[in-house]
Amino acid sequence: MFVDQVKVYVKGGDGGNGMVAFRREKYVPKGGPAGGDGGHGADVIFEVEEGLRTLMDFRYKRHFKASRGEHGMSKGQHGRNAEPMVVKVPPGTVVLDEDTNETIADLVEHGQRAVIAKGGRGGRGNTRFATPANPAPELSENGEPGKERNVILELKVLADVGLVGFPSVGKSTLLSVTSAAKPKIAEYHFTTINPNLGVVETEDNRSFVMADLPGLIEGAHEGVGLGHQFLRHIERTRVIVHVIDMSGLEGRDPYEDYLTINEELRQYNMRLTERPQVVVANKMDIPQAEENLAAFKEKVGDEVKVFPISAATRDGIRELLFTVADLVETTPEFPMQEEEDLSMHRVLYKHEKKEVEFVITRDSDGSYVLSGEKIEKLFKMTDFSREESVRRFARQLRGMGVDEALRERGAKDGDIVKLFEYEFEFID
Repeated sequence: MFVDQVKVYVKGGDGGNGMVAFRREKYVPKGGPAGGDGGHGADVIFEVEEGLRTLMDFRYKRHFKASRGEHGMSKGQHGRNAEPMVVKVPPGTVVLDEDTNETIADLVEHGQRAVIAKGGRGGRGNTRFATPANPAPELSENGEPGKERNVILELKVLADVGLVGFPSVGKSTLLSVTSAAKPKIAEYHFTTINPNLGVVETEDNRSFVMADLPGLIEGAHEGVGLGHQFLRHIERTRVIVHVIDMSGLEGRDPYEDYLTINEELRQYNMRLTERPQVVVANKMDIPQAEENLAAFKEKVGDEVKVFPISAATRDGIRELLFTVADLVETTPEFPMQEEEDLSMHRVLYKHEKKEVEFVITRDSDGSYVLSGEKIEKLFKMTDFSREESVRRFARQLRGMGVDEALRERGAKDGDIVKLFEYEFEFID
């Protein structure tokens, strides 16, 4: 089975906690703080593995949680950083953030890597907080939580040549006679539900990868039939081989088919029309095909070169493969993202919305509820078992303007303030 889109959960490792410790050595009076920092949590990294062809492995494992950093130790020893978690993906994988739909990574070449979820930094030990005013602090940080997100993996087949055309025009047959691929072939529409790949070798020892892509019908750019599922795979091909059933046995006009398919490609992505297209008139072994071909050539004119072939009898295939091999060699790869034409002397400034540090809402029992990424991270990095850490957290909240904001919302002495499942008392 060819799995081409899956959703997975990834979480970077949390940082290790910093430690509160003091030197207690003979003949060393006032030894001072000696608590080490925690190690950094592991990143979740996706790496391209050339041998993989599908996303099938992600059907069975959809959660990837990296290990946390080691905690800090006494005598100023830092915890060990966690080893990154490397997840193998096939070439042609695009990683999207499910919430924002932004492209996180476009993984194409063997060995290419991308950090999908960053690990948290290690918490600082009490050595870091020593000052002349407070030379022996009983204060340390917990490790920073690792980034967590849901991502969508999309696989776009990495083929040099893509076969397009209506269902049952002979694309699978053409692939089977030109390569060692064994696609399922039958006398009904949509036999090919998943793309089939085959390596084609010409008589002069040149080779390229050809994909028999699922049948395309009118309205595919809007998702009709196999729609976007099909069109996603053609985005990366360098050369398009447009196969047309010239026999007209199914009652369709070959010229109308030709116009319809090209319009679908254009509607889906204008850049698809930039690729060189080879038009193949298939099923030329059927009597009425010659007559239909003459009419077709008259309509398309001399600008479009048509290759009459019969995939069943293998007539005309040799010349076709030579032409396609020439085009593959001379056609550059097409970048998928619209690259901005920015020279090295120009800088693009974008307005970025200021991150909201905290949000205050009211619960049904009248208590105030605090939320927000920054305030939640500060909370997780605070060691509430130590008085000094609690006082530091209170100062941080005041510095962020939480006290003032609560007063504006009408908070009074003794009111309950919640953060996660914890409750605090507001003291004015």
